[in-house]
Amino acid sequence: MFFYEIHEGDEDVGAAVLLGHEQRFEPDDFFELVKKVRVLVADSFEEDTLSEAIANELQRGHGFLHVTDDLLVASVNVGETDADTYLVTQGEDARTVFVKRDENGLGVHDHEAMVPTGTRAMMTTSRIEMSEREQQRP
Repeated sequence: MFFYEIHEGDEDVGAAVLLGHEQRFEPDDFFELVKKVRVLVADSFEEDTLSEAIANELQRGHGFLHVTDDLLVASVNVGETDADTYLVTQGEDARTVFVKRDENGLGVHDHEAMVPTGTRAMMTTSRIEMSEREQQRP
């Protein structure tokens, strides 16, 4: 199995999806395929992010496996100390993720953030930002 990733957002906060495929695609070929699928779904997707919409279309029409939280068996955070190494719990609608504020925040504290299932957040600070569509969900 070969793995591919699609990113959306900037260097600080963004979304990424992971895909698997039994065939190895050259990076340029995968890039061209993603661009073609983006054009197909950009104006009509119902997923929370464009990257998820592209991943789902690649799964439906091109034999990719969109690796989602539904397939996740366990998630473990590891750190240099025992306190920084723990199992991330997952509920029906959200995963509980523990993050620490950076030195520019209100001090170093552990914080609990509920992240909607299926949402992947890349963070360099304690902020978790969601797309406008995710924020508008009831």
